[in-house]
Amino acid sequence: MLSLVSGSAAVRTGVRLGVDVGSVRVGVARSDPDGVLASPLEVIPQGRGDMDRLAGIVARHDVLEVIVGLPTTLAGREGPAAAGARQVASVLAARISPVPVRLFDERFTTTTAHAVLRQSGKNSRARRPMVDQAAAAVLLQAALDAERAMGRPPGELVPAAGGAEG
Repeated sequence: MLSLVSGSAAVRTGVRLGVDVGSVRVGVARSDPDGVLASPLEVIPQGRGDMDRLAGIVARHDVLEVIVGLPTTLAGREGPAAAGARQVASVLAARISPVPVRLFDERFTTTTAHAVLRQSGKNSRARRPMVDQAAAAVLLQAALDAERAMGRPPGELVPAAGGAEG
């Protein structure tokens, strides 16, 4: 199903999840059913059971697709954390198939999330547990906006082949 937002291209309706993979935590955000607005959802500790929790969130929210942040440099090349994000996306794609998983450029998402939380009066210590889910919301909002601007799903589709670890 498609939805039109005034002055923009058609957007597929359905809830999307944004996933920001950090070295310690995985931030998760959720869109509204119309694919217009992204909101922080939760933070999952990285490691044992994280794929189980992500798969559970996908099922609980009847998700159309999952957007995983792909760390890139200012020049648009993949950053050092990109291999980890690709691995998480690949395992998740195999785990939640047929729900598609897409990789999307996440440049500046954490920086933007820190700035927004700082402006809201949160100090560094208070921001730490929230920044990953806020970064996931920034990532997901950028993906939603890109789909609206381009008229097609954003980012790179991850094949659903591979093992389901978790």
